[in-house]
Amino acid sequence: EVQLVEYGGGLVQVGGSLNLSCTASGFTSVDVGIGWFRQAPGKQRVGISCFSMADGGTYYLSSVKGRFTISSDNSKNTVYLQMNSLKPEDTAVYYCAASHKGCLKYKIDADYWGKGTLVTVSS
Repeated sequence: EVQLVEYGGGLVQVGGSLNLSCTASGFTSVDVGIGWFRQAPGKQRVGISCFSMADGGTYYLSSVKGRFTISSDNSKNTVYLQMNSLKPEDTAVYYCAASHKGCLKYKIDADYWGKGTLVTVSS
């Protein structure tokens, strides 16, 4: 059974940093993409970054590029999202998702979801 578990959400002030992690288990193939999505209250769930476990390729949504960094520790089956220079508009529930089709940008591409972790950026 595939499971994705997120850690690292919390309350942070504007300009602060948080490091989210997503630990995956149950995959039998390395050709998997792990992505981070977020959903703010009343808004759609949006893909913000992804990492290809097969070739290390990455993707960032333009609004987080330069502030967020995605990385992987394959030995721990964990993907990290380092978030710096946080803004109030980054406040959302952050979800980890995985796809057998590689790096994923859209909800429809996800085969599996984590339960989410709340990030609140206070001003």
